[in-house]
Amino acid sequence: MQALWLENNQISLRDVAQPVRPDEALIKVHMAGICSTDLELVKGYYPYSGILGHEFVGEVVDAPDKTWIGRRVVGEINAVCGGCEACLNGRRSHCENRTVLGIVNRDGVFAEYTTLPLENLQGVPDSVPDEMAVFTEPLAAALEIQQQIQIKPTDRVLLIGAGRLGQLIAQTLALTGCDLHVVVRHTLQKDLLRARGIRIISAEEILPHKWDIVVEATGSTEGFNLARKAIRPRGTLVLKSTYRGEMKINFSSIVVDEITVLGSRCGPFEPALRLLANREVDPTVLISARYSLTEAVKAVDRAAQAGVLKVLIEPK
Repeated sequence: MQALWLENNQISLRDVAQPVRPDEALIKVHMAGICSTDLELVKGYYPYSGILGHEFVGEVVDAPDKTWIGRRVVGEINAVCGGCEACLNGRRSHCENRTVLGIVNRDGVFAEYTTLPLENLQGVPDSVPDEMAVFTEPLAAALEIQQQIQIKPTDRVLLIGAGRLGQLIAQTLALTGCDLHVVVRHTLQKDLLRARGIRIISAEEILPHKWDIVVEATGSTEGFNLARKAIRPRGTLVLKSTYRGEMKINFSSIVVDEITVLGSRCGPFEPALRLLANREVDPTVLISARYSLTEAVKAVDRAAQAGVLKVLIEPK
């Protein structure tokens, strides 16, 4: 089969063997999405070699349980051992022996086929087209914020960054009825938020130390510094992006202001699929371009351009 391969910070289209894992489902990939993590892996954020990609929707073509065959599915990206201390205590996404689809010791989905354990799969409702289902993983990541903290309608919430993930965070936060404002740079991103009635604010307009919850979704030093300036004493600062390299942080001020700092990563698939089925969110407005698998290298180059949102790869 064909696949987009990463090695030594270089990507190329290769002919590779179709994956064979008798204890897992074999999935024909219908559609896959390029996210910021994929782009950072190419830059060397993490020493990974193999097939890239972890956002997908596909069809099960073989499985240990034959009742899965023919079902359209999405898949949680962490494959876990089930027996380590983290797994046994309900922290399965932090399994000590986990492999991560297209990120850690497990080939990803920028290919014609992929495999995952059956326990990782979620069936896609017939009412959810592939163009929506492919966003399940990042939408679940956006929802993880609400799994970790309660967001009330009276909360003043500031979101910094409205790129691929930030747009989904904004849509899900808006459903809580909170007093939400978003810091965003690009015109298209502003237009998408305004179309949903989500308010835009500039960095210069932000009153310091007034926001109950600040979500930092840029992964940049500038974004973090703005978030730190905005959060009130005893507020909650949510870090919703990976940071490359090290940052200089004044931890004394965080202690004095009693700030809760919360890292947030993977999230629940079932609620994400419900939101899609009920049309409470619309991720399809984020689609900037589609490419065939044979043009996957061009697709990654396009996704890396400033202001581009979701680029899809379609192996079929």
